[in-house]
Amino acid sequence: MKQAIVARTDLGMGQGKLAAQVAHAALSAYEDADDRTRRAWKGEGQKKVVLKASGESELFELADTAERAGVPHAVIRDAGHTQLDPGTVTALAVGPGDDAAIDRVTGDLSLY
Repeated sequence: MKQAIVARTDLGMGQGKLAAQVAHAALSAYEDADDRTRRAWKGEGQKKVVLKASGESELFELADTAERAGVPHAVIRDAGHTQLDPGTVTALAVGPGDDAAIDRVTGDLSLY
């Protein structure tokens, strides 16, 4: 079991901003998962990987793929309190889920 968080590289987010967006994504997608998946992922150590996306359209394409595959996911939009405009799409979390299911959605992406 794992979770993949995909963050945009084109926004120039600072390290703290990036960390916050990744955390928002991880929690939001976890909440989208069913109880069995949540328990299994927590029991296995909550494995995560952070990956790169070039822009908003790539995140939405990945989210669509996750949706069609029935994989828990969450698109994150920034509130606009600091570095970004309100509503800016910053990240996508895919999973938690079986490694193979997550890899079918995000397996071609590079590590952040």
